[in-house]
Amino acid sequence: MSRFVLGDTVQVRQAYPPGHLRTPTFIRGKRGVVEASPGIFANPEELAYGRPGTPKQPLYRVRFLQSEVWSDYTGPTSDTIMVDIYEHWLIPDGPPS
Repeated sequence: MSRFVLGDTVQVRQAYPPGHLRTPTFIRGKRGVVEASPGIFANPEELAYGRPGTPKQPLYRVRFLQSEVWSDYTGPTSDTIMVDIYEHWLIPDGPPS
């Protein structure tokens, strides 16, 4: 069962463990809004080491404001970036601003 639903505001964990990770460094610690949930998949961080990828993880498409991701962003304030992030990298956050 998925922990988050469409419209939930989430924060990406700010963790930097060694190894093969599927969460971009530039998005860690940032707040975003869940836009879609494409499904539940084998954990790619485990698959990278030849393990079975269990437990499977829900995948979310999360929308972030570009101006909050990039401190020097000068484009329109409404510009966004979408990133697919597995559930184990997300924590609940407050309501969207």
